Amino acid sequence: MPKLEAFLSVAFVIFLAVVLAVGFLVSLFVTPAEAQANCAPRPVVVERLADRYGETRRSVGLGANNAVVEVFASDESGSWTIIVTTPGGLTCLVASGQAYEAVSEALPEKGEEL
Repeated sequence: MPKLEAFLSVAFVIFLAVVLAVGFLVSLFVTPAEAQANCAPRPVVVERLADRYGETRRSVGLGANNAVVEVFASDESGSWTIIVTTPGGLTCLVASGQAYEAVSEALPEKGEEL
């Protein structure tokens, strides 16, 4: 079991790193006009994700400039959304999609091909 726990810890860190990187890269390309269309106070965004898509928070991490990056998803529909909340409280949608699946895979043995 210690190997599984270690893998899950590593997998979670890798997942958060990818989510944070995506959030940061997307934020580089968002114009102020786009931000107005895709941003709102966090409580409004979270309520809409729950009410319209049945999504709940699945992970959270701290991004650049103390922005909070969160992944929301629905087991029922498979939809997912990544949001970023600024220290000022403005929350923006940065990515969304379908076919969300939480996975827990064992690390390959050393020397084993992926």
